Amino acid sequence: MARVASNPVGFHRFRPCFQTPPLPRYVKPSIHFPNHHRRFPTVSCQQTPSTTEKSVVEPGSGSDSCSQATSSSTSSGPPEFPNKNTNRQVAVVSTLAALALFLSARLDFGVSLKDLSVAALPYEEALSNGKPTVVEFYADWCEVCRELAPDVYKVEQKYKGRVNFVMLNVDNTKWEQELDEFGVEGIPHFAFLDKAGNEEGNVVGRLPEKYLLENVDALARGEASIPHARVVGQFSSAEARKVHQVSDARSHG
Repeated sequence: MARVASNPVGFHRFRPCFQTPPLPRYVKPSIHFPNHHRRFPTVSCQQTPSTTEKSVVEPGSGSDSCSQATSSSTSSGPPEFPNKNTNRQVAVVSTLAALALFLSARLDFGVSLKDLSVAALPYEEALSNGKPTVVEFYADWCEVCRELAPDVYKVEQKYKGRVNFVMLNVDNTKWEQELDEFGVEGIPHFAFLDKAGNEEGNVVGRLPEKYLLENVDALARGEASIPHARVVGQFSSAEARKVHQVSDARSHG
């Protein structure tokens, strides 16, 4: 028997090869890898009850933003309400303000025509002391006269001692001559006299306080004329006066 050659022609020794022949470009690999989704731990920000301390977080930790949000929320906290001391202070201030308003109202509206007449200077004395004079013709029933009483009082207090203020009641027959002399037809009628007793002008009826104030100021400074010499507002007719005689010689009524 003939011996077979160890490496006959046409046969090659088997060499293992693990290389995969290249696939054509239009062929996609059919190998699929399992799709494992990596789950990261979820960090949630939960607002804790309001405290005065802030959370301490090390730099670079994943909860920086959460801790900052929590710190800002805890630092702000709910609005603080006034305590008892604050409420007590507010109550005291409110009481004082109300009392001041009440006293102011009493000061302004508590002045009556009777108060003005009692404090007024007698007419004869006013004409002889060498000071300018403001003569007011009025009546107790005159509504406009009562309304202007607080304004008249303020002006009197400001120029007290420099200007005479006289009150003449038109209901008193004692002043019939003065009513004709000053031409009183409506009340209140304010006559402004210089130091010599000469009339510089008059203001009749309801008018702004500045008219009376500016005229009296001109008299006090010795001006040759007053700024409002002939001004008429809403007034009560002097024809409605209730004539009566007053026996007391010192009475201005």
